[in-house]
Amino acid sequence: MMKTKIVSLLSGCLLLLGCPMCTTMVHAQKAISPNGKISVVKVGDEYRVKYRNKSVMNISAVGVSTSAKEGLTYQKMTQNGKVKVGYPMVAGKRGYCSNRGNEYVYEYQYADGSPMRLVMRVYDDGIAFRYELSGLKDEKLKDEMTTFNIAEGVKRWMLQWSDGYEGFYPMSTTGKVKTLGGFGGSQEMETYNTHWGYPLLIQPSDNVFALITEANIERRQSASSLKNEKDVAGFKVCPDVNEVPLNGEWHTPWRVVIIGSLADVVESTLVTDVSEPNKLEDSSWIEPGVVSWVYWAYNHGSNDFNIIKKYVDMAATLHLPYVLIDAEWDEMKDGKTVEDAVNYAKQCGVKPMIWYNSSVGWVNGAPGPKFRLNKPEDREKEFAWCERIGVAGVKIDFFSGDNQVNMDYCIDLLESAAKHHLLVNFHGAPIPRGWQRTYPNLLSTEGVYGAEWYNNVPTFTKKAAAHNATLPFTRNVVGPMDYTPCAFSDSQHPHITTHAHELALTVLFESGLQHLADRPESFLAQPQAVQDFLSKLPNVWNDTKLLGGYPGEYVVMARNKELTWYVAIINGTDEDKTVNLDWSKIKTSQIPHPQIFADSGNADMPWNIYKASSLPSKVDLKPRGGCVIVFTLYPER
Repeated sequence: MMKTKIVSLLSGCLLLLGCPMCTTMVHAQKAISPNGKISVVKVGDEYRVKYRNKSVMNISAVGVSTSAKEGLTYQKMTQNGKVKVGYPMVAGKRGYCSNRGNEYVYEYQYADGSPMRLVMRVYDDGIAFRYELSGLKDEKLKDEMTTFNIAEGVKRWMLQWSDGYEGFYPMSTTGKVKTLGGFGGSQEMETYNTHWGYPLLIQPSDNVFALITEANIERRQSASSLKNEKDVAGFKVCPDVNEVPLNGEWHTPWRVVIIGSLADVVESTLVTDVSEPNKLEDSSWIEPGVVSWVYWAYNHGSNDFNIIKKYVDMAATLHLPYVLIDAEWDEMKDGKTVEDAVNYAKQCGVKPMIWYNSSVGWVNGAPGPKFRLNKPEDREKEFAWCERIGVAGVKIDFFSGDNQVNMDYCIDLLESAAKHHLLVNFHGAPIPRGWQRTYPNLLSTEGVYGAEWYNNVPTFTKKAAAHNATLPFTRNVVGPMDYTPCAFSDSQHPHITTHAHELALTVLFESGLQHLADRPESFLAQPQAVQDFLSKLPNVWNDTKLLGGYPGEYVVMARNKELTWYVAIINGTDEDKTVNLDWSKIKTSQIPHPQIFADSGNADMPWNIYKASSLPSKVDLKPRGGCVIVFTLYPER
């Protein structure tokens, strides 16, 4: 019998070698997932991606060029073995993630005779591929040719690129979409946008979806985005600025396409599956949790000790583990300092987090503290001080996009923060690309048009419900999302989503640090059942299941913590909606008695909270409304 050899891969997966095909020519030129549902067929220069024999997309061009390497010629394809991955997560969609795939290598040769390997993994829930180069001598990345073809007429949900990834994902059937301008993208311009951010969701046919993104940004790499400047249907991968001279071996990040039903896409962990394993020697100190947050109601509240006290007191009353002291704490009034605020929080049994300006993005005219983290020696001094006075984590804001300098800086921050047992929340930053696995102290990232936009422009008021019902299928698929949900009162601009809709967002949106947006007096005026719900709200989930929904229309998301299931349902439309509930994914022979948080339709008494005798078969939702269902399944005897 042939012995099986186990080789550890860079991504932390296990590659099992030993099949007769490994290292021999595969004449079919076809790559297939272990479950047989996904295939990639090379036809000429194209790679044709299919799901259940239905076309998903064509990848019409592949490869990268450097300052010294161009002119690729295809050589051969080999099957390289089977990939199996399994790992725990501190936070995310589930506590333990697993996946399997088949790995193939497509060998190319540059005009100078040097090799390029396209490493393709076909998983049960999608594909991931990257380019591997060797023999580099002080070369710089010049271009990437990867192009995803999305035919005109195919439904898609695309984000107009910005360095903070803050925008809407409107549904379209064309790649020719007018540019959104003005503050917050509130105005349609006469030009057509050709620059798109990840993730990009498409529906190539009935019940088939695909989400394009990337994963596993490492040092010496920039992140990328998509452009369709030359061909409205050709979305080309465009790495951001990377001026690092490359020597020896180098590879790109993984290009990822999650494929399957809408539930397959939403529940997938492919972004972390292909990312580097946890690099921290000890993660036991990392504790996700709910945070009381001052900025939404008081934009300059963190320079006022008395306002901070209100949020600490709210956190203590609701048994929330954290409070965030936001920008301008270095300018505190009335002779107080941030250490006074930190000490007050600790005395109340609440762990404080504090804000920093990254000082690489918005600097002039921006709030502080600034320039405390940029130099290694300053960063070490600052984080050591945070650890010494009892700060639990840092929110770092205002980065400058996807370039290699930014990516390395983020990694520096994560590694330094971990040395000092500090949780991290990146704001004004690109979307997650797998660092939540590699550096599990990164518990959240903004990269989303969230509730703070009620502070800025009126645009969000009318669009929020549909946007909220799109995010679970787009942005939140790829990683934690600091949307800052749950506001029952109004900020500078009002909201027209209902109370139950707002409460549902705390479960619907996954984030290891869930910042509650509203005022203390608003939360503490809610019925005791709502306060108790927030007090017990988990931020670590054992599992996540999509029970129903469609982008922009509605969502039914179920997450469980140990024996208890939390089901969030929202209506993204302006009309009444009846949603049928399919409980088949939650296997039980019990008849649970759920607690239901629904809208009453009465503005003076907005809640309808009750215990039901069994799980409902349907729910009736108000326009822009919502519902939360909580139930516990006890072990069967």
